[in-house]
Amino acid sequence: VLLAAAVCTKAGKAIVSRQFVEMTRTRIEGLLAAFPKLMNTGKQHTFVETESVRYVYQPMEKLYMVLITTKNSNILEDLETLRLFSRVIPEYCRALEENEISEHCFDLIFAFDEIVALGYRENVNLAQIRTFTEMDSHEEKVFRAVRETQEREAKAEMRRKAKELQQARRDAERHGKKAPGFGGFGSSAVSGETAAVMITETIIETEKPKVAPAPARPSGPSKALKLGAKGKEVDNFVDKLKSEGENIMTSVGKRSAEAAKVLTLPINMESVHMKIEEKISLTCGRDGGLQNMELHGMIMLHISDEKFSRIRLHVENEDKRGVQLQTHPNVDKKLFTTESQIGLKNPEKSFPINSDVGVLKWRLQTTEESFIPLTINCWPSESGNSCDVNIEYELQEESLELNDVIITIPLPSGVGAPVIGEIDGEYRHDSRRNLLEWCLPVIDAKNKSGSLEFSIAGQPNDFFPVQVSFISKKNYCNIQVTKVTQVDGNSPVRFSTETTFLVDKYEIL
Repeated sequence: VLLAAAVCTKAGKAIVSRQFVEMTRTRIEGLLAAFPKLMNTGKQHTFVETESVRYVYQPMEKLYMVLITTKNSNILEDLETLRLFSRVIPEYCRALEENEISEHCFDLIFAFDEIVALGYRENVNLAQIRTFTEMDSHEEKVFRAVRETQEREAKAEMRRKAKELQQARRDAERHGKKAPGFGGFGSSAVSGETAAVMITETIIETEKPKVAPAPARPSGPSKALKLGAKGKEVDNFVDKLKSEGENIMTSVGKRSAEAAKVLTLPINMESVHMKIEEKISLTCGRDGGLQNMELHGMIMLHISDEKFSRIRLHVENEDKRGVQLQTHPNVDKKLFTTESQIGLKNPEKSFPINSDVGVLKWRLQTTEESFIPLTINCWPSESGNSCDVNIEYELQEESLELNDVIITIPLPSGVGAPVIGEIDGEYRHDSRRNLLEWCLPVIDAKNKSGSLEFSIAGQPNDFFPVQVSFISKKNYCNIQVTKVTQVDGNSPVRFSTETTFLVDKYEIL
């Protein structure tokens, strides 16, 4: 029977100890303190016995992994269990040091409990332990995705109602009338600004109960993904699941698009609003050379007020790379070619209201290396049984500002965590999917290059393909809408613009 599993220092000080039978703290501390004194130096044993217990141990740099068992326990089984315990520790701790073990003590205890139950070894392997401790739940993901969708809808509705009430108050003040009372407060007792605050608070309070009603438990697998009739909600939900699940690497672009939806701050939308969106698909060789780069861009026009439906967009195109432009069939092509203006062929007609209309799109395809916006150089070199990997990035297009950059490097399986040397930014090690994610909040002209060094057991081919994802609020091709005017009278119209540059695929093979 296994009495306890512990990680202790060479002096016998317990860092983490998990007891599988009833034992007092004094008893376990006494057993571990006696353990170093019992070992005979110079002998290659992996166990040592006293009159009452047996210690089965394995040195781990400056620490010991120790199993305390009864004397009639099967030593071969105990050695096998010890090996599994020793493999679990690097899964949760980046370095085999006292402070790192203490920091991840609860993770280790949960993993220990999966290996041994009531003193007896469970029939589990390392992959199963990883799965059990993560406690991944499909139903929890469904619930969270539904809840987030409902929260987003409630917030949007709250903002819309607050805007309507504030507009009503402004209109009332403009006509010299008293502003209507809100939520039972008379307008005579509350000033305009205070009323606006109360409007928002009232809406928040009334909307909160709608935020997270618990969805009914799915009755069968066929209904597990059902969210309702809205296709957009289903798409958001599927993207959310993919971003959390194992299929994340099937498309870096989807992850970027999903991240853009989540991370983009709400902007002040005017009655005439434009979305300028670009997506890049790029494949490079590991030894240099651009195999293919394709970029697609589009201007989407959204008009929410009918009086601005007959307008023209003045486009400024400062691109020098030879982008191919194409207008919508209903757009006057001659007007665009001669004056760089987007207007309908028939000036008497109007643009559609309350719908996104693609008015201009462009495409760039090239194998010219100087066009690569962000170069990645990954250089693995073998060093004995391990591999030293140096990876660096450099921003070639200095006018860009890339946000939330994630450079994903695959790692060989079953060799533990990488040992990080120097790093600019931060990193995440996904042991479940064997990935190292190098995370950089911003890459711009002031922070145009950086590097990461790490070592891990493996071959140079194990670290490819490297994949990159990012979001940018500046587009790659310098195409912008500078002015919007009405067809009648040529008077200027207020407009808002939302620019996004996303990754569809960005690989170094």
